[in-house]
Amino acid sequence: MKLQDSLKTSIRGLQSNISRSLLTILGIVIGITAIILMMSMGKGAENLILNEIAGLGAETVVIRPGKEPSGPTDLGDTLFATSLKSRDLDALRKKSNVPHLITASPVLLVPGTVSFEGETYRATVMGGEAEFFANSFNIFPDRGALFGELEIRQNASVAVIGDKVATELFGLSDPLGEFIRVKDRKFRIVGIFPATGQVAFLNFDEMVIIPYTTAQQYLLGIDYFHEIITKADSPESVARTVQDIEATLREVHGIEDPEDDDFYVATQQGIVDQVQTILGALTVFLSSVVAIGLVVGGIGVMNIMLVSVTERTREIGLRKAIGATNKDILFQFLFEAVILTAIGGVIGIVLGASLSYILSIVISIGFGLNWGFVFPIFGAVLGIGMSTLVGLIFGIYPARKASLKSPIEALRYE
Repeated sequence: MKLQDSLKTSIRGLQSNISRSLLTILGIVIGITAIILMMSMGKGAENLILNEIAGLGAETVVIRPGKEPSGPTDLGDTLFATSLKSRDLDALRKKSNVPHLITASPVLLVPGTVSFEGETYRATVMGGEAEFFANSFNIFPDRGALFGELEIRQNASVAVIGDKVATELFGLSDPLGEFIRVKDRKFRIVGIFPATGQVAFLNFDEMVIIPYTTAQQYLLGIDYFHEIITKADSPESVARTVQDIEATLREVHGIEDPEDDDFYVATQQGIVDQVQTILGALTVFLSSVVAIGLVVGGIGVMNIMLVSVTERTREIGLRKAIGATNKDILFQFLFEAVILTAIGGVIGIVLGASLSYILSIVISIGFGLNWGFVFPIFGAVLGIGMSTLVGLIFGIYPARKASLKSPIEALRYE
């Protein structure tokens, strides 16, 4: 019998029991759907982050405390590191140490809410230099002004707020000169940013910027920075600036071996590589977990095929009685398993892509993010390949068992 005849016989066998065929591939469909969903959402997240990074500018160099994370599990160590302090900022600002550096600003993230006369709003409160944020992103107050170096040196309780913060706390009233409360401390509003939305990683509409010295002393009670953001005088001098920053900080920290660094420097390209590494590792890990589900689905296919072989014993006997060989029977049932799982793979790809598309729209509208849908072509090819392979591997045993049945005993089977 030709292979095409075995294929036609397999398709007729599957069509004779549609409901059982659909139940057989359910595990495969769920597994492939999960793989496509994770790959699509992971790529969407990666594109979103990379687009935000591009908004920082090619001259931006970020210094963070702790060892450079090589994976998701290392991020916690960075968050709780305390190695960047005022002495480092002073050393970096010396022109003799880092000649191509034009600005360096510390950043602190202050958790909590802001309030005004009973109205509360969960804003993004950041300790830093208002002029640095304004100049870096070209966003300046449309009412009031920025606080400057004098307020920073005096640990002043002043703040520049975003448009949404102003609306949520003050409604139609003018917030300029009013006092908001952050962690039981009052801050006088000296400036209000215009409605801007998301710029790079920051939503200026939801921001409250206060002097970093005030955040350190009165709100957080710490003597270190969460990060220091610097800018080189040109994209071409970034590499040299990174070398100078590393040399300066190692000298301040008394570090001789780079392996002992208690800080790390990230350029725009470095951040891109880091994001891709972390998201890639996460996607591989989650896909590996889902692959276990595909194995379980494959076992389900094998069990159903064994039941099918038992139920169709007389059919096997009749086919052998009219000349079908063991090879013909083997190919018939093997094709059935492969066709089933391949169809399951196609359904999983379509379902996973559809869910990803819907989720991308929900995230874009619901969270105001520029989240685009990405169809993972590699994931689709992988899904078809894996589902077909599962059918081939787990279909061999039932197919072989069917092919080895004695035609006489098969015909006698009731």
